Amino acid sequence: MRSIWRTLDEGRLRDIALVCLAVGVIGVSYGAVAVTSGFPWWFPVLMGALVLAASSEFLFVGIIAAGGSPLAALAAGLLVNGRHLPFGLAVPDVLGRGWRGLLGTHLMNDETVVFAIAQDGLRQKKAAYWACGLGILACWPAGAALGALLGSVVEDTGALGLDAMFPAVILALILPAMKERLLRRTALTGAALALATTAFLPAGLPVLLALAALPLFTSKVAQGAER
Repeated sequence: MRSIWRTLDEGRLRDIALVCLAVGVIGVSYGAVAVTSGFPWWFPVLMGALVLAASSEFLFVGIIAAGGSPLAALAAGLLVNGRHLPFGLAVPDVLGRGWRGLLGTHLMNDETVVFAIAQDGLRQKKAAYWACGLGILACWPAGAALGALLGSVVEDTGALGLDAMFPAVILALILPAMKERLLRRTALTGAALALATTAFLPAGLPVLLALAALPLFTSKVAQGAER
């Protein structure tokens, strides 16, 4: 752990802390939603620690609360988490081996991968990945526990606007990178695909479909490397 603080600069650590805080706030909303949907208080906390994937957990709770079967909810969650397959291909060197590899795979999510690939050297990539992953592992279940306690008091968690904090923080972090024309074009294409399919695809799938814009970026990068 000490090597993490020595490797990452203050600005990067601040960014990671902000993201982990935002994840914790969303965890409060998740815990409250789960309890008001009829789940016991310990369920979102246990799911938060063992699954550690906000989108699939929200989707699972939503499907069950709407009357769907647990098998359908499980299948939908696994489908949404299918994005972890390309994630694993993007950061194979930061996960480690043995028990570290197992824990590293468990910590894999959108935020940890984004912070890892944004670093220049392998040492920095590992430090950012583990700092963010361990932070989320602490903040997400803790937020879910707090939300579960508040769920019996606040029935309409959507009125608090807690779900808006996380995407706002992520947007603030990626805005500087949008100065690059190719990356901006790829991101806007992915966003357009997601928005166009949100009305008729289940929750979580439009985000997966947005990955179809990645070849626009990778192909241009490859062409530039060949030149």
